Amino acid sequence: MAAFLVCMTLMTLSVVTAQYFGQPEQVHLSFGGSPSEMIVTWSTMSTTNQSVVEFGLKGRPMFTHRASGYQTKFTDGGTLHRIQYIHRVTLTGLEPGNSYVYHCGSPEAGWSDIHTFTAMKSGTDWSPSIVLYGDLGNSNPQSIPRLQEDVAKGMYDAVFHVGDFAYDMLTDNAQVGDEFMRQIEPIAGNLPYMTCPGNHENGYNFSNYRNRFTMPGDEDGRKMFYSFNIGPVHVISFSTEFYFYIQYGIHQIFDQYVWLEEDLKEAAKPENRAERPWIITMAHRPMYCSNYDNDDCTKSESIIRTGLPITQSAALEPLLYKYGVDLEFWAHEHSYERLFPIYNRVMYNGSWDFPYTNPRAPVHIITGSAGCYSRHDPFKSKFASWSAFHSLDYGYTRMKVINKTHIYLEQVSDDKGGAIIDSMTLIKDSHQAYRSFPQDKWFDVKSN
Repeated sequence: MAAFLVCMTLMTLSVVTAQYFGQPEQVHLSFGGSPSEMIVTWSTMSTTNQSVVEFGLKGRPMFTHRASGYQTKFTDGGTLHRIQYIHRVTLTGLEPGNSYVYHCGSPEAGWSDIHTFTAMKSGTDWSPSIVLYGDLGNSNPQSIPRLQEDVAKGMYDAVFHVGDFAYDMLTDNAQVGDEFMRQIEPIAGNLPYMTCPGNHENGYNFSNYRNRFTMPGDEDGRKMFYSFNIGPVHVISFSTEFYFYIQYGIHQIFDQYVWLEEDLKEAAKPENRAERPWIITMAHRPMYCSNYDNDDCTKSESIIRTGLPITQSAALEPLLYKYGVDLEFWAHEHSYERLFPIYNRVMYNGSWDFPYTNPRAPVHIITGSAGCYSRHDPFKSKFASWSAFHSLDYGYTRMKVINKTHIYLEQVSDDKGGAIIDSMTLIKDSHQAYRSFPQDKWFDVKSN
């Protein structure tokens, strides 16, 4: 009898071991290197023989095109060392501005749900609509239902997620990360989901972030910082986390800084700025904030703003100012805050009545209130003069790049049923390095 039980136990274990998990899940998109490209990324829990996307123009016979890619093995750093396979396929030859239907997987393993996307329009004479937010978790993800509805209505051309995903992707041996990627699939499977790393991605040297997302310039881990163009905008995504997790290599700070200056220098060339005048950045931890939590941005000389201690090297604020960055998006603080144009803690408004018309410094927006388990970060009782608007409502930011001189921003409050609680139009008649403006035309108001 004992021998029989042992035999049955071994048979049961062999059956469990032989289970196959090749069904695609966690599907998400990202922009490729040109408007005619789109990258599809997904996961399977077992290896498969193929990584395939079948796609075709929406409204035409389905799946008239087929593209193949590759898979990489990802082993989570948790105690179980869970393994999954990340599949990446780049679609090429897309017709810019046209809508496509697709699914991904393989004939032998199975296919994902059917999703749609619109290839990026070509050129610079069109008006991208972007939704932006940071700090969206698996628990208390309050903004997700409203975001899903917006995406289903076709309101946006892309998502910018400004760091902190799932809270955390590595939790419970990365099973929380898996569930979060499933949660956002109705959004990210239908819109390019452009990202930057946050502090909650730091575990195991940011391995969950590095492996799960596919950004332009993906070679050598460069997805931690990259850039791309959309309409009249040059977008730069970089990592603030190098400054706080030096144990992973201080060289990363300087590698990024050198890359960032070269990218800005190229974008700021007169011929490039004439074609694509707006320069917008996104990174996780802000330079300024009005929150009461002792974060880096609450300090007068924050590392992000003024550089590494003692040496003051790799300071980001002077670099972004030097090349005339127009808008800087941040998150990390679980709140929304819009600043007046600011540099070195001094406001440089365009004028008293129209601060965002031809400002003399970048405009900062903090949008970290999408919803997560750690709730809100409270504000101080007294705000500096550079804080134009602030709210603790859960929600997200919408940006409409109207043309080469106007950008419209609005903040959606999920607490208030989707009401717009803040809006602003940034107007720039010319785009150039701020230092080239005559000093006597600056509008200076000392901050508190």
